[in-house]
Amino acid sequence: MPHIVFAPAIQRHVASPDREVRASTVNDALQAVFQLQPELRHYIVDDQGQLRRHVAVFVDGTAIRDRRRMSDHVGEASRVYVVQALSGG
Repeated sequence: MPHIVFAPAIQRHVASPDREVRASTVNDALQAVFQLQPELRHYIVDDQGQLRRHVAVFVDGTAIRDRRRMSDHVGEASRVYVVQALSGG
């Protein structure tokens, strides 16, 4: 099963342990975690269910391409990392 990890910067706001989830897409993986921890949803996605601007998701070290639907594929051995996105000026 895919393994999902929330970075320490996110866990400062909502503690969420690493988890193994049944999922074939990034959205599936996040929804599985949100079912267990609904309070995490608001921090990760907006009212339309899209990733918030300050959140980045990587699957096996590569940033996801579909930030709106989060339809990027995750495999049985994938590692999904949810991190706080950095911005600069």
